Amino acid sequence: MSVEMELCGVRVRYGPLEALHGVDLPVPAGTATVLLGRNGSGRTTVLRALAGAVRPSAGRVLWRGADVTRLPAHLRARRGLCFVPDRRAVYTTLTVAENLRLAGDAGAALDAYPELRPLLSHRTGTLSGGERRMLAVSRALARPRPPRVVLVDEPALGMSPAVAARTYALLGALCARGTALVTAEQRLPGGLPRGTLVHELRRGSVVFSGEAAEAAVRRPGGPTGGAAAGRAG
Repeated sequence: MSVEMELCGVRVRYGPLEALHGVDLPVPAGTATVLLGRNGSGRTTVLRALAGAVRPSAGRVLWRGADVTRLPAHLRARRGLCFVPDRRAVYTTLTVAENLRLAGDAGAALDAYPELRPLLSHRTGTLSGGERRMLAVSRALARPRPPRVVLVDEPALGMSPAVAARTYALLGALCARGTALVTAEQRLPGGLPRGTLVHELRRGSVVFSGEAAEAAVRRPGGPTGGAAAGRAG
């Protein structure tokens, strides 16, 4: 199992507060990795550090062994990294069709989420939370070639259970094509591909690393498929 990206002793500060405390975290190629934790645990900051949206105050970010700590986010995107944050992931003043054209292959996105087809002329700001999330996640699916790295903060946020299950199946299919997938979750989702790795964060530190089955035993609340919200979402 080759490592696509890696955090090595990464610390991140927001003003006087340190959000990550020397985190070491590998991201294997062709594998799903779940960052598990409550709000404020540091899971979103890990995604942002990998994406280049925040610069570490200490430590290194490696991509296939090369130090990319100072490489800005837009250059990481050009290299094949797709980051889908939990907020501001779509352009709310544009229509659904315009957002899809910016993403790439609109046809692939609509095949993944046919619920968006009747909404193509709608301003994105008028969509339900689940519909916006479908549009945001479709960015990772609409590229002519599979991204090398996909980072998604709470992929199923606001989705119905059925759409959430489909979303994880679509993301898992990217792993089968060699993409390194990292999602940030409050609970361990169902439908993850075989071999999924889990890192649980608490107060900016990794407190557990292992396979999904081990994590499920540690967290007996079990998997969740997402919460229903809005029309088709």
